[in-house]
Amino acid sequence: MTKHLDILIIGAGISGLLAARELRLAGREVTILDKSKPGLESSWAGGGILLPIYPWRQAPAISDLAVASLKKYPGLSQELLAATGIDPEWYDCGMLICKNPDYQQAIDWCQHYGIEYRPASTELTEPFTSTYQQPLWLPEIAQARNPRLLKSLYAYLQQAGVQFIDNTDIRKIAVANRQVSQVETVDRKYTVKQLIVSAGAWTTDLMNYLLPDWPLDLQIRPVRGQMLLFDATPTTLPYMVLDGDQYLIPRRDGKILAGSTVEQAGFDKITTDNAKQQLYQFATELLPSLKNYPVCHHWAGLRPGSPQGIPYIGRHPDLENLSINAGHFRNGLVMGPASAQLLADLILERPTEIDPAPYSLTRPAQP
Repeated sequence: MTKHLDILIIGAGISGLLAARELRLAGREVTILDKSKPGLESSWAGGGILLPIYPWRQAPAISDLAVASLKKYPGLSQELLAATGIDPEWYDCGMLICKNPDYQQAIDWCQHYGIEYRPASTELTEPFTSTYQQPLWLPEIAQARNPRLLKSLYAYLQQAGVQFIDNTDIRKIAVANRQVSQVETVDRKYTVKQLIVSAGAWTTDLMNYLLPDWPLDLQIRPVRGQMLLFDATPTTLPYMVLDGDQYLIPRRDGKILAGSTVEQAGFDKITTDNAKQQLYQFATELLPSLKNYPVCHHWAGLRPGSPQGIPYIGRHPDLENLSINAGHFRNGLVMGPASAQLLADLILERPTEIDPAPYSLTRPAQP
């Protein structure tokens, strides 16, 4: 049996869900297919800080998407809450950055992108045991609680008429006349007007397996990250703290997330005692009061690593109705809304607010 679809998105993580929202708002009929349930991979596992780690040390292409998304999140969160009753817990608690050896570069970045900043006061730094180096306070930086944002977005899309095909693997993609003509699963075949692949860390392997005659060197690879969650109280930590390459994130209910590792472990999502001990030591040394609270959860996720962390967003160079939105590394939520809008603009042939060139599927390889 063959079913005809307007737009089919492979992958129900944050990138796929937000792209579905943009395209549905434009009046298109959207179906999302995933090998498991929506939002259960990297999108669920992240910390939810709505700022790249030290963005001034990263490519401008990351900042452009991140800052554009930062401006969209308050309205998006209100819209999702109003429509579904599920709070994504957007929370503008601010962020303390303990060590800034490149302080002037950080200030220049904040000024360029209009991000409020100030030197961190003693009151802000006092609770922590850190070797401070020109500590910086970013009062407007917010977070979202990944699982609740995804749950809210999923419910919103269901209400909006987006169709979901869960727990389904794709067996074959057929191509005719430089277009995807058919997508075949275990029990059904689909014809599509547009196909979007947002399969996170699995994107490269999926494309190579299903479209071997249309190769793309996307260089998206899995990067494991492990995190801990402390069952603390709401008064324990009122704002996010970044110390070196690790951080603490307080949720509204008081729980505190400590993250994260960056591991080359293939598609292995197991947690390790070594990572648990390392994260626990970091968290309790930085904030000694955490020793009073138990660890209530330890998990791992697979980030979609890409060269310089710059995602691939755009049309396939050879297949007219195939697009990609993947490879956001640690910043799927951070860059999500603006990435989705850019993808939708390209597919719908609308003017883009952000230059698409840095995200091209055929951009020059980076060292």
